[in-house]
Amino acid sequence: MIDVFSLMFNHTNVIINIILIGAFILNLIFAFTIIFMERRSAGSIWAWLLVLVLIPILGFIIYLFIGRQIQRDHIFSLDKDDKIGIEMIVNEQLEALKNDDFSKGNHQIVKFKDMVQMLLYNNAAFLTTDNEISIFTDGKEKFDTLLNDINHATDYIHIQYYIFRNDTLGKKILTALEQKLEEGIEVKMLYDDMGSRGLSLKDFKNFRKKGGHVEAFFPSKLPLINLRMNNRNHRKIVVIDGHIGYVGGFNVGDEYLGLKKKFGYWRDTHLRIVGDAVNALQLRFMLDWNSQSTRDNLAYAERYFPDVDSGGSIGVQIASSGPDETWEQIKYGYLKMISSAKKSIYIQSPYFIPDQAFLDAVKIAALGGVDVNIMIPNKPDHPFVYWATFNNVASLLDAGVNIFHYNNGFLHSKTLVIDDEIASVGTTNMDHRSFTLNFEINAFIYDTYIAKELRAAFEKDLHVSYRLTKEKYEQRSLWIKFKEGISRLLSPIL
Repeated sequence: MIDVFSLMFNHTNVIINIILIGAFILNLIFAFTIIFMERRSAGSIWAWLLVLVLIPILGFIIYLFIGRQIQRDHIFSLDKDDKIGIEMIVNEQLEALKNDDFSKGNHQIVKFKDMVQMLLYNNAAFLTTDNEISIFTDGKEKFDTLLNDINHATDYIHIQYYIFRNDTLGKKILTALEQKLEEGIEVKMLYDDMGSRGLSLKDFKNFRKKGGHVEAFFPSKLPLINLRMNNRNHRKIVVIDGHIGYVGGFNVGDEYLGLKKKFGYWRDTHLRIVGDAVNALQLRFMLDWNSQSTRDNLAYAERYFPDVDSGGSIGVQIASSGPDETWEQIKYGYLKMISSAKKSIYIQSPYFIPDQAFLDAVKIAALGGVDVNIMIPNKPDHPFVYWATFNNVASLLDAGVNIFHYNNGFLHSKTLVIDDEIASVGTTNMDHRSFTLNFEINAFIYDTYIAKELRAAFEKDLHVSYRLTKEKYEQRSLWIKFKEGISRLLSPIL
């Protein structure tokens, strides 16, 4: 008599074997794709191979969500005439650099003209020399000023945030925008669909009814699921009447006012700019907006790029980067700044997971006698990222780098200050995600006053920070060492 149970058991084994073989074949396919078909660093390749080998089926799902790379086509494009206009400005400035006829008396621009040229060449980040800048490190002060500027808008408001929450602060800003719509002011808003999880176009029903235009960047095709977990638009830009621009680290949400117990006080850095650099912010907003909107594309108009007499004399280049580009422009800007340092470097970043070249540049500066100071948060918002950051900064201790943990809430500032002469403030963290995966924007500032003001903000933060020493680091527990080890292995894909 045939053993029915034996047949069922054999049949089950056959199915399991088929599944395992299928998973193995999928692993081979993805391994082949990662190694030979996609442009990745060796560290990223090994990290993904580790994930696929150790967790074959789940690894495949993880890869679908966060492993796929964006095609390097031009998702951001200009009309032919606009493109020619930008190219003319860049070529004129490159020619002026050769003839030393570009600084308008700004000694920092003269000193760092090779940096100016690099950003011009790689990113068409045209130089502006007539700006005024205000620095905000406190959320309440920043948003009070922004709301005041919104209330005084007379023509248009273009607003873009990675995170825009439908909470108390978000509703307050939306109400102010709706009031301007009633006055006949043009208002366009762009938010990132992944960063603003929980937000939907339904939340803008009244805003749209009043004539407002809103778009989500890379919106989800499926309910509650977005297969583009990478390649998010991390930029924060506001342009008001072409005269005032905002860029920096603050998003829109109650936590950025320090109202969330999980984070406590929120320490960030944001800029308010008046001057021709606002034109660069406007151009970036137009490119981002037109990449998502099919109904309401923004075309060049003089009203969007007015002449602004700010009375200022600060040199600024607005640089952007993203996975659609060949060059890692903002990372190159950071590296150029670090390599130019002669006296001091001040870095603030919530995530510090750069590649080896970046770490080596910091070590070389410190070993060469430069006073290098790095500040990171003392509380994690993403555990793996936090422990990878902790491990990376600790690796710099032997080179003489001063490491500080901010202990007064959460540090979200993304700043780099060199020799009290040049600085960068923006949305770009010092990690693989910001350098290669996300769409970012930074202001590179050639001005001693602004550089000193940013350094002073860092030094003020030292009063609520503690210094990490080699002795303290070596006393960490086995559990922390384990978390560091796992995070270090995963750091190329964090």
